[in-house]
Amino acid sequence: MYNWFECKIRYDKMLETGMQKTVTEPYLVDALSFTEAEARIIEEIKPFISGEFTVSDIKRVKYTESFFNETGDRYFKAKLYFITLDEKSGSEKKTAINMLVQATELKEAVEIVEAEMKKTMIDYTFAAVNETPIMDVFPYTGGKAAETTT
Repeated sequence: MYNWFECKIRYDKMLETGMQKTVTEPYLVDALSFTEAEARIIEEIKPFISGEFTVSDIKRVKYTESFFNETGDRYFKAKLYFITLDEKSGSEKKTAINMLVQATELKEAVEIVEAEMKKTMIDYTFAAVNETPIMDVFPYTGGKAAETTT
């Protein structure tokens, strides 16, 4: 299971028009602490950004499941409700969970979640599926940093 941190990187980006613009882009890293998340994002981002950059924000984010699709170039957040029956009162109980899905488009993200959920016996409903601004995700692979393509 991943312990995700959203790290925002602020740097000067060269636009297609030749002008420079200061941008802040979010990335996800798998880490045990805020300190490790900062160290990991700096190491992961160094090869991709020329010039100076700063880590402007780090916050913990909770994704119960993560589904990576190497052909996907965007990341989606799927919010689902798991439906359980309370035996004492006989009423339905909904538990909200968030999933991170890598896909090319919204429809594909929904299909990936549905395919994964078919492997379980859990009753669920979709609450929302939204595209995130996340630029890339860096899961921990033990020793070496993993590189995902976007």
